[in-house]
Order: sequence, then structure tokens, then C-alpha cells
Amino acid sequence: MAAPLTESQIAIVKATAPVLKEHGVAITTVFYGNMLRENPELHNIFSTTSQTTGRQPRALAGAVLSYATYIDDLPKLTHAVERIAHKHVSLQVAPEQYDIVGKYLIQAIGQVLGDAATPAIVDAWTAAYGMLANVFINREGEMYKANAAENWVGWRKFRIVRKVPESSVITSFYLAPADGQTPLPRYLPGQYVSLQVPVPELGYLQSRQYSLSEGPTAGPEYYRISVKREDAVGEAGVPGLISNMLHARYAVGDEVELSHPQGEFFVDPTDTSKDGVPAVLISTGVGATPLKAMLDSLTAASAAVVKRPVSWIHASRSRAMQPFADAVRQICREKENVTANVFLHDLGPEDQAGVHYEFGETRMDLAKLDRERDLFLGDARAEYYICAPEPFMLHMRAVLMAMGVDQSRIFLELFATGDVAA
Repeated sequence: MAAPLTESQIAIVKATAPVLKEHGVAITTVFYGNMLRENPELHNIFSTTSQTTGRQPRALAGAVLSYATYIDDLPKLTHAVERIAHKHVSLQVAPEQYDIVGKYLIQAIGQVLGDAATPAIVDAWTAAYGMLANVFINREGEMYKANAAENWVGWRKFRIVRKVPESSVITSFYLAPADGQTPLPRYLPGQYVSLQVPVPELGYLQSRQYSLSEGPTAGPEYYRISVKREDAVGEAGVPGLISNMLHARYAVGDEVELSHPQGEFFVDPTDTSKDGVPAVLISTGVGATPLKAMLDSLTAASAAVVKRPVSWIHASRSRAMQPFADAVRQICREKENVTANVFLHDLGPEDQAGVHYEFGETRMDLAKLDRERDLFLGDARAEYYICAPEPFMLHMRAVLMAMGVDQSRIFLELFATGDVAA
């Protein structure tokens, strides 16, 4: 167990925050380069696409900066720690791997900062990393133990039993356990699984997180994920490696590996304290996947005990690219507690207002919606769940806060290592 930090060590780490803000990405880029070069087996854990686009080094730099900034007020990092721990467990990160990460992170700090990395700074950061690693190891150990209690340890083979197009770029994969052992553990709507496949061109495994896109049943026989074919990721325009492989190479009967469902972005449809509390589900594109699971659960027959008004707000570039359109409209017709508003940017000749969309030739604009019927702004209990690219989520959060919504009632889904901007 790591020793508590001294007041001097805390002060030194906190004082390095401005330096990390300036040099953080350089440090984490060197860190990943050195570590993966000398420990190539770790390529099985880290996304090559996120490395190529620079997203992973940027995200880790943000996380390290947050740690330095709040090292004297760690409760502010509780949510970020919980989210990262869930992702680590989904990737099967092992306790002994923290020593490897620590070695190369401290080494990178010294390499980038040079003489500015004094022995006192190196000592303080070594101690700080050890304390943080211990927090993660303990929390992740609890999660691994809970998963083992459901007879799920490590990666588990699943077979594709159905492959269903949801839009021109999104396909649903229905995955059943290859060993036939069901029912599967029940997940909370909004959670995700990590999917792992071999990449022959690279010579190692790759994993990606995909939201479970269907409301959980009492005894699941399969899991469903809905995957967007990513033609270009990030500013570099790098094609999504695994999403393209799944779309082009994987067919019914093929096998993949999954880890136990994880994630702290969810609703609990059995939580009686939420009875009558409005749920506003805001998404763009494939961001609809975890929210579709939430919608299913909040409108299922089993949700009769806890009945919540639900507002589905979605934006898509075109009707051809919009997932779950028919299913959402069907739910709206059947359930009086559900409303839907769809923004379509590009309209086709057959697209009809009120049938296929509510707002056309425009991006999502919450100001166009009814403040009470669609946004429930007069209800101080209303909760807002957002899943979309990070800039969109941050913008929507800012808009909602400007409308009077407290930040504590706004929940964002983020798969990256770092946290969204405060």
C-alpha cells in the first residue's frame, strides 16, 4: 500500500500543474512511445487509432493535469476515477501493469522536463502516482470480484447470431455466448462492453468499447451492440480500425470476445426514488446507442412501477444515417409518457415534417423546443443524459446550464481516458 503523501509532496505536485498544462501532451506522447516500444504486449490494451489521432495522449494529459490540480481536494476527482476504473476493468487491466505505467510516466516527465525535473519533483510525482495507482487497484479489484460472482472472469467468447443494418452507417450485432451458457448477467441501460478481436495486419489484439443498444431483459440470451462504420476519426481523418473490420469482415457465425458490461453512465429503471422524474435523452448519430437502451428500459412493461416522463431529442445528418428511427416512433405511438424531436440537417425529397423529423435543415437547437413538454425546465428534478462527440456534449451542457439546469443533473457519456472539461 502506498504511503500517504506528505504536505511537501502535495505542494510540489500541485505547483507542477502549470508545467503539465504546457508540456502534458509532450510528456504523455513520450510516455506511450517508450512504453509500447519496450512492452509491445500492451498494444493489446491501447487503441492504435487513439494513438494515431493523438486522442489518447491528450486524454491522459488532461487526467494527469486534473490530478495535479486537485491533489489537495481529491473528492472532486471521484467521478473521473470511477469512470476510468470502469474502463480499465472492461479492458482487463491487471494490478501489476500499474508498475509498468508508473515507471514510464515518471521517466517521460524527466525526459521532457530535463533539468527542471528536480529530484524533489520526481520524488513527489512517484509518490503521487503510487497513491493514485493504489486507489485504482482497490476499486478495480472490487469490480473484478463482483464480475467473478456472476461467473465472468476475463474475456469471454461470443458468436454473432444476427447482423442488422440500423442506418447507412450503423449496424447492430447480436452476440450470444459461444459456450451457450445463459442467461447472461443483466446490465444497466447505458452501460457498455469492450469487444476484442485480433488484427492480423498489426499482429496483436485490439479492443473497443460499444454501448449495449437494447434495454436489458430479466435473463438476457444475447447482447446487442450497434456499431458505426467510422470512415474518419479525429482531425487526422483516420478510419476506425475495428468498426470497419466488424462491418466488412465479420458475419453471422464469426466469434469475438467481450468483457463484462461496465460503465457509470446509466439509468436504473427500478429506482423508486426516480418515480415521476423526467429523463431527457439527447444524442447525435451513433450517440443514440446507450440512450436507446435507456428508452427501452424506461418504457418497458416492467417500468410500470417507476414511471418517468421521457423526452427523446436526436440530431442526424440525414434520415439514411439515423438509427432506430422506426423503433423510437413506435414507442412514441404506444407510450403517452414519451415525446420525440428529431433534427435532420440534410433533407431528402421524401422526408416529411412530423413524420420523419420535427426540425429540418438545421443543427440541434434546444431553443426551438418546448421548455416544459420537451425539456422539463420547470422541474428541478429533471435529468439530462447526453451522448455525442465531446464538443457537442460540452455545448449542450453549457446551453442547459444557461437555461437554469444545475450541472449535477446533466450526465455525459465519454469513453476517453481523460475527463471532459470542467
